[in-house]
Amino acid sequence: MASVTTEHAVLPAANHTNASPLWLRAAATVLVPLAALLCGEWIHRGKLDGRFWNEYLGGHLNSYLLAWVFLIGIYLFASHLAGRHTPAVLAVGLVSGVPAAVTRLKLDFRGEPFLPWDLSQWREAAAVADKSNLKLTGPMWATLAIFAVLAVLGWWLRVPTRGQRPAARRLRLAGCGAGAAVTLVCFLAYLSPGLTQAIGIWPDMWLQDRYYRNYGVISAFLTNLQQLDIDEPEGYSEESIAALKQELEQRAKTHQNLFPESPAASGAEQTPHIIYIMGEAFWDPTDLPGVSFSEDPLGNYHRLQQEAASGRIYSPSFGGGTCDVEFEALTGFSVEPLPMGCKPFQQHVTHPMFSLPWYLADTKGYQTVAVHCYWAKYWSRDRAYPNLGFSDYISLEDFQAPEKKRFSYWTSGLVTDDAMADQIIAQFEARREDGPVFLHAVTMEAHSTYSAANFPEEELIGLTAAPEGISQSTVGALRDFATAMKDTDAMLGRLTDYFRQLDEPVILVFWGDHYNLIGNGYELFEKTGFIEKGDTSSPALRTTPLLIWSNYQSEAIDLGVIGSYMVSPVMMELYGLEQPLFYQLHLAELPIMRSRSRGVTVEPDGSYAETMTEAQQAAFDDRWLAQYDLMFGEDYLGIGPDPEA
Repeated sequence: MASVTTEHAVLPAANHTNASPLWLRAAATVLVPLAALLCGEWIHRGKLDGRFWNEYLGGHLNSYLLAWVFLIGIYLFASHLAGRHTPAVLAVGLVSGVPAAVTRLKLDFRGEPFLPWDLSQWREAAAVADKSNLKLTGPMWATLAIFAVLAVLGWWLRVPTRGQRPAARRLRLAGCGAGAAVTLVCFLAYLSPGLTQAIGIWPDMWLQDRYYRNYGVISAFLTNLQQLDIDEPEGYSEESIAALKQELEQRAKTHQNLFPESPAASGAEQTPHIIYIMGEAFWDPTDLPGVSFSEDPLGNYHRLQQEAASGRIYSPSFGGGTCDVEFEALTGFSVEPLPMGCKPFQQHVTHPMFSLPWYLADTKGYQTVAVHCYWAKYWSRDRAYPNLGFSDYISLEDFQAPEKKRFSYWTSGLVTDDAMADQIIAQFEARREDGPVFLHAVTMEAHSTYSAANFPEEELIGLTAAPEGISQSTVGALRDFATAMKDTDAMLGRLTDYFRQLDEPVILVFWGDHYNLIGNGYELFEKTGFIEKGDTSSPALRTTPLLIWSNYQSEAIDLGVIGSYMVSPVMMELYGLEQPLFYQLHLAELPIMRSRSRGVTVEPDGSYAETMTEAQQAAFDDRWLAQYDLMFGEDYLGIGPDPEA
């Protein structure tokens, strides 16, 4: 009996863990993270073709090896913490798959990948995604199926558990410790520019889609964390800014107006009312080759071009990022030197900062008000606007039962541009007797997503001609967009008619923030020949209309293409207004470079280049030096707001 008792006592101890074979657990620990890495890249790219294996994986192998080891660390930690492999399978699947899926959807919708600073914008992203009819792709569904199977199989893979023996506890603790250490070492490596460059991951912050293609989603996303801090420009010092300031002061004394053909340029008026209106997704659908409508959706805009300065802005955004365009137009700062995808309103405009509204209020006594018909917190405008010098901010919360349209995707509807005209006039009237007004407004009616269901059929503009091969859903979306443009154009006509009859001088600046996708992907732009097939980074998708009109001049002036950060300097130059010293840099740049944005240079003749000449680079560097001083530095220029005030 004693021997039997001993045998029964030993058997449970010998099998106390039911652990799977070590070789099988080790194989899963390296192979499942590899599967996660490859599935993530499959989701990101849509296919793993020869170019991926040869050019991207083969050409940047160290980047993918680092990502693989990073996932192995997560897998090792999670499996030993849980005692089974299912949580580890799910962990690496999520870490690799979710950023890849978000990257794919963002690339399709906005032309840029998932970036670390997007995490601070999750509310805005969720609101847009909910209205954008985004769908899971084939690789996404396949990856879900693969990891569902791996998760089930992982349930049968066990490490020593339950802690019946000290050896089992020590093994699990060692596994957790090793996994945590590997993960931490990899993460710290991603944060070190020296280490990442040593293994061949070179910065390419301004073409993030290419950066993600080269180095993969995980390595690209994590190395982007290095960009959360903005490095000061080479040579930044009090002495260098003092020398630049002296040069700018001399330029201001000898400067000749760049638009002598404008009658207003020689006028003495220095304090006109200034109205800025940024039209959501405003661009001219009649520019599409082979497309014609039953009526001109932009009749007022086309008429006003004959009596005002007009041209196009080169926008830093596509498919979203309205606040980037706002930031450039209101400040004269460019987002080009900043990491692609960062959002200055949320990340940098966290303290009083130089801007046009601040300058006008501080030096000319302007009243400053911003009007936007969406929630105040969207893009953190409720925090950014006061820091840019706006005394008042009228948001959707302040509108009283405004008219709304386009309920198909935005179930609560969007405030109409006609209601925006009501609000703009009301806010202007409330202030005009107390001195000059600077009013900045942002519309919403034309926001994506587009569908013929957004308007009754009798309101939709008809499409009388279109190239073959465009799907009916895209045709319907185009009609919706053109009808929304008609409403925006009607707002523009109504406002110019109102300001025209005033005795006080008024300047109205109107432009579109960015293009959006209309219908099925890039189908509309490709099938009309607006862009070449696959050329989703075409400059044609970045140039939106610009109109600078006033009630005291009627000269038609062709402005050509300018960067959105040039809007305020050009407006002030046209009308001979006294400008902040910083804008002398923009005026000096205009004759040699009309814009530098997202890696594209707009030449004086309107052509495009990826590089800059020596003179262009020098002008760009000077402007960035001054911009850094005003945004992040010590304001050695001495023209920004006092942070202690």
